[in-house]
Amino acid sequence: MTQSIDNTRRRMLGFMAGAPLLPLAGGIFTSKAFADNITDSPLASVSFVPMAAPSLSNPAAMATTYINSAMQLKFEDGSSRLVKLDYHPFFISGDKVPDGQGGTVVAGGYYDINNRPINDPTAGNRQFFSDCPDGSSLLTVEGANVPGVYGKPVFAVVQFEYTSRDGGGNNMYGRLPSPIAVLTLDQNQETGELKLVKYHNVDTSSVGGLWITCGASLSPWGTHLSSEEYEPDASKMDDKRFKAYSKNLFGNENTATPYNYGHLPEVTVNKDGTGSITKHYCMGRISHELVQVMPDERTVIMGDDATNGGLFMFIADKPRDLSSGKLYVGKWHQTSNEGPGAGDISWIKLGEANSDEIKRLVDAGIKSSDIMEIHHKDPKDPSFTKIGYGGKPNWVKLKPGMEKEAAFLETHRYAALVGGSLGFTKMEGTTVNIKDKKAYSAMSYIYKTMTDGSNDIHVQGPKAGAVYEHKLTGGQTDSDGNRIDSEWVSVHMHAPFNLTGEDLKTADAIGNTAHADRIANPDNIKYSEKLRTLFIGEDSGNHVNNFLWAYNVDSGDLSRIMSCPAGAESTGLHAVDEINGWTYIMSNMQHPGDWESPLHDKVKDALDPYIRANYKDRYGAAVGYITGIPKVS
Repeated sequence: MTQSIDNTRRRMLGFMAGAPLLPLAGGIFTSKAFADNITDSPLASVSFVPMAAPSLSNPAAMATTYINSAMQLKFEDGSSRLVKLDYHPFFISGDKVPDGQGGTVVAGGYYDINNRPINDPTAGNRQFFSDCPDGSSLLTVEGANVPGVYGKPVFAVVQFEYTSRDGGGNNMYGRLPSPIAVLTLDQNQETGELKLVKYHNVDTSSVGGLWITCGASLSPWGTHLSSEEYEPDASKMDDKRFKAYSKNLFGNENTATPYNYGHLPEVTVNKDGTGSITKHYCMGRISHELVQVMPDERTVIMGDDATNGGLFMFIADKPRDLSSGKLYVGKWHQTSNEGPGAGDISWIKLGEANSDEIKRLVDAGIKSSDIMEIHHKDPKDPSFTKIGYGGKPNWVKLKPGMEKEAAFLETHRYAALVGGSLGFTKMEGTTVNIKDKKAYSAMSYIYKTMTDGSNDIHVQGPKAGAVYEHKLTGGQTDSDGNRIDSEWVSVHMHAPFNLTGEDLKTADAIGNTAHADRIANPDNIKYSEKLRTLFIGEDSGNHVNNFLWAYNVDSGDLSRIMSCPAGAESTGLHAVDEINGWTYIMSNMQHPGDWESPLHDKVKDALDPYIRANYKDRYGAAVGYITGIPKVS
């Protein structure tokens, strides 16, 4: 039996490495991974064996990245194998990691516009580092050659959204420029295991630094599509947070300009494990989260993590080139108000532009008052239009001839002004199911402007959110009757029952205010074509522990496969069907022990010591991936 287990460990499925996950051949699962004393029968199906949520009887499990789930493999000869899953971190942010040149750097460390470390005077002048790793991409580069790699080089791009607080406990959200790093990983060709050999901090000075990078996706052409969330309001003259950001980045609180942020950055990994960055100014200045490029390599569906958010679409002029194209906003035509509701989608064209022309406007110092008049109180003037912006009313009037400037720099306000449905609340990640021609978008919370009747969207909830399924098709026209040049246009949204949260009337025994065996406040989502599985990570203020779920789109089964430390958010999700023959799922988490009251009142005292011990007194968080621990059944 020992020899059989060893062979299995070497050759068998290693879900996301640790042990290999199935080499994929010809676009289907094969049994090659099981050649040694296992079976030669083709793989018929994959499903996930769920785990229970950890409980206070095991506080250590509630205070770490905990997995007690498995993957069930069934073969055409009727045999089956069970693969137990586990979590493997590359690092905890704040760790010293190799820089590839014989030295070390601080993982998740912050740098100013001159690439000098930004230090925290309230913590002994140590370098600031993030407790909020977020979007990640796993990829390869043809011809890559990095010293220290003995298998094959694989790269992970990881971005860091923010840091929660300084050493004195002061709120630091949005006050530091977001770092983004390229990890060079040594892929063991016998086991699929990934080992960190180099950490490279990407120089973002060419794009003026990055603002609150949240979710991310991998483009079909192998680049990392980042995000800049919660774009700073250019109409505010005294935004203290933005001034602090400018001070930390540039050394001067007035150097940064709001219109330079809220765009979509794209990172290209180089052969030596370094990275370069471009910022696209023509894809709408919104609360970018996790965008999805469709298989045509031109159409981009974009969620908008905001109150008074919209469903946006960008169609590039050329495949694999996001530097110019047309921008659209969706119009919701409600077909059901029950629960999360359902609606048909039509599209309003906002404008077309290339990135360079919009950047020239930013560089020239354009101001919001050049584009439109904005009031936060009713001016009692019928020439102004009342809209919702960030959950509050604005009254706006466009300056003559400023449609393009408004479309690409005041996208939220302009989209509402021209009739787009700007009533979604925290539409987070989007991903695509190519075979079924469906997309999925996470609506983290369904409340406020989705339930108050203030706009086109007027549904019931739940506050715990849902994942909406999009029907994608071609042959569509915009509101002006012009053809939309894409076969991947969303025309309908609804939320399947098993992808809808359930609010509780009263909190359960440990404090959950949403049902623990259903999703709550979905955020990161990624779809695996090979596994026919939608993976869903939570950012919940309703679950004591946030979970990672696997949803089989054929059976409708929903399986909890991982639990994050209490108070932490599940981030960095990336399902990779094949890299050099292995399949991976990347998963990070952020801000462990971010206690909320009353949600965590019943567990805080028991869990806080564990979390402080595990995660650098709550200043660190994990970046890593799920592994498979083979077990012969």
